[in-house]
Amino acid sequence: MKRIEQWGWLAVALVLCAFAIPWFLWGDATIVAGLPLWLWWHVGWMVLASAVFWLFARRAWGVGIEPDATASASESGGDRP
Repeated sequence: MKRIEQWGWLAVALVLCAFAIPWFLWGDATIVAGLPLWLWWHVGWMVLASAVFWLFARRAWGVGIEPDATASASESGGDRP
């Protein structure tokens, strides 16, 4: 399950990076509530990225870096001072 979780978070990170710049809105002069649509995209994207990071920090911080919690102390070097 840990491997699937790692790949899942990697996919989420790649999607967040890929759509951070709204290439598809370049040249679009649409104005919404006095601001360009591309600027609203960035506002929404930053809200989404913040929510994803909050979820990652609460649920999966250390995935792929820290050893499994089920590993014994001797395997993870836990008996060192």
